[in-house]
Formats: sequence, C-alpha cells, structure tokens
Amino acid sequence: MSEIIVIGGGVVGLTSAWWLAEAGYRVTLVEREAGVGSMASFRNGGQLSYRYVAPLADAGVPLKALHWLVQPDGPLRFRPEADMRQWRWLAQFLRNCNAGANRRTTATLLQLGEHSRQAMRELSLHLPLSEFGWRDAGKLVVYRSAHQFERAAKLAANDAEVLTAAGAVMREPALSALQGDLAGGIFNAGEAVADCHAFCVELARRLQTHRNFAGVMHRDVTALRTEGGKVTGLDTTSGPLRADQFVLAAGIQSRDLAATAGIYLPLYPLKGYSLSAPIRAHDVAPAISVTDFERKVLYARIGEQLRMAAMVDMVGADNRIDRRRVQSLVRLAKEAMPDAADYDRTEAWAGLRPATPSSAPIIGATRYDNLWLNVGHGPLGFTFACGTASLLAGMLRGAAAPIALDGLTLRR
Repeated sequence: MSEIIVIGGGVVGLTSAWWLAEAGYRVTLVEREAGVGSMASFRNGGQLSYRYVAPLADAGVPLKALHWLVQPDGPLRFRPEADMRQWRWLAQFLRNCNAGANRRTTATLLQLGEHSRQAMRELSLHLPLSEFGWRDAGKLVVYRSAHQFERAAKLAANDAEVLTAAGAVMREPALSALQGDLAGGIFNAGEAVADCHAFCVELARRLQTHRNFAGVMHRDVTALRTEGGKVTGLDTTSGPLRADQFVLAAGIQSRDLAATAGIYLPLYPLKGYSLSAPIRAHDVAPAISVTDFERKVLYARIGEQLRMAAMVDMVGADNRIDRRRVQSLVRLAKEAMPDAADYDRTEAWAGLRPATPSSAPIIGATRYDNLWLNVGHGPLGFTFACGTASLLAGMLRGAAAPIALDGLTLRR
C-alpha cells in the first residue's frame, strides 16, 4: 500500500487525508499546531457559498481599492513589504482584474462549487451534518448601490430570487434597520452555514478510526528534501519523515515549504477578521446567511453565536489582531443589525487566508513525481475543501476528472 504524508491539519488537509484514505492510500497527517483546524480554519465566516464565488479580481477593483484604502471602515488595508513575493502577487492580481478573466474564473469556481456540494453530501454519509452545526440557511446578498444591484440582478442564476429592499427585509427581518439604505438583494437557496472548526475536529475523529489512516503527527515541517525528480522526505523539528508521496495542504505555510524545493506558489496571506457574539433570547439574529456587498461583511448564525467576518488586510504573514479593525467591524455590525446579538461580549479572531491572484485554488501535480498540491483556497477553504480533496484523490489514482481543471492547476 502506497504511503502518503499530508502536510497541514486544517480543513483542506483533513479532507485531503480522508479522500486519500478512502482511495486506498496509507495516510499520515502532519500538523505543527497542537490541535487540528486551529489556524485559518478556526473561526472563519462559516458560510459554504457554493454559488456565490465571486473572485476578488475584477474590472474596476484597482480603483475601488484606492477608495477603500481611505475609508475609516474600509474593507481593505495595505502595508508595503520589502518582499518581492508581495509585489509579484500584486502584479499577477492586476493582470486578473478584467472582465474576461473574472468570467472565466467565476465559471471555473461555479463548477468546483457544485462538485464540492456533492462531495460534502458524500462525506455526510460518514460524518453527519448535525455534528458540526450545519444549516441549509440559504444566502442573501444585499446591495446598497442601485447600479451594483442592477448588475447583480442581470447576472443572477435563473432560480435565484431578485428582491426589492422591502423584499430583502421580509426575507430576513434582522436587516430591518438597513431597509432605507438598500437597493435590493439576491437570495440563493441551498447555500449553507456550519462550524468549520467543529467540522475539522469531528473529521479528525473519523479519520482516527479509518483502516487506512496511520495517525496525526504534531510536528513542524521545515523543508522538503528532493533528489532525482522526487521528494525523498521531510525535515521536521522532530527529525526526518519519509513516505512514497507527499501532499502540501498547509495554508500559507505551503508557500515557504514549496520554496525549499524550488517551487514558486503564487500565494499571499489575505488577513481576515471574524467576530463571534452570543445571541440572547430576545435578539433578532439572522436566520439565513447575509453578505453586505458594499461593506464586504458576512453574517451567519452558527449555533447560538452570530459570526461576522470581513476585511482584507495585505500586511504579510501577520495574524495579530488590530483592535481598530475589530472596532470597525463591531461598528458596521451594530449599524446593519443592531439587535442581532450581544455585541458587548464579542470575541475577535484573525486568520491568514492563502489566496491566489485569480482566487482559484491550486490542485494537483508539481514537477516532482510524488509531490502534490491542494492550496490557495483563500476565503473559500471550507466551501471548496471537500471538492478539491475529491479531485486530488482522483488525480493520484489517474482517474478522469469530473470537472474541467483549466485554471485549477499550477500551470495556468
């Protein structure tokens, strides 16, 4: 039986390990933190947006970014670095900021989203959805700008509901304070919310009992060792590790590890924030997940907590919490949904989302025969994890891919 080491114990690494074990490989998972799902997967937005997959790069985004940078509560912050990887990523991002590239990437991600939905359904036969707070809540995207709303309405799927401002509030009463500011909304049924960290913990438990799973090693991988067109092993802080094949699924850490083998991964850590506030008995919390399009803030009810996620901070690999950004997010939440939760008891979190310039993840082979990638999911790691893991396992087996892989491999 071929032995595989999966590097990374977040949602992407864990799903990769599961699908590879199901495919008949002997799988070991290596994670540097004390627990699984404890970094970018820990308190993300919780939305599984299979159909709302808008890439960050689009026509007009560079001009919008300049406007966002001067807004006190703007969704973007930028700190120049003396690191060519930042500037190289930005140059590639700008090349994707056109309508044609956006349409192509959106079409690719919609296919991946539907495949991921089916893969999650397959996994639910082994891991019941109820064990990680799954709710088929549907997703409502609300627009303040009439121009943006009209554009979104033209592009909406045939089965999406195009709602007036009053209709959006009727669909989600928690938005009543915003009705006068809204131009309208687009509602898609079938989108879900869930607790990503709970998903990681429960999937790790299922893996521990899988006949093909060799266990989790809590070690910090420092380098890939290569020779003769293959990866021969891993250097770790606790000694070397060897296997027949290796999968790199370690979030933004993947960038540095790949570099030790001479591979450039076009990844940049887009720092995002989330807040979790308890929902009291008298609060009017949203029953469905909501995205405030212009403010770039997501709202989702996860159990008895209101999860709010926002911000893109391009400040390097710095996951420290900026209290000013937290205060901004609290202020935006209170304006949008003043009676939705107890904002005085808010808990803040920040994580580094490993994003590609196009917003499409990277799956599959490298120039080394036995090194594989499952990286670059950005803010949609939870959404796409099952789908990319399923595709990866098929690639290792040499099976025909169920969707087109254009734009999803290292060669783009």
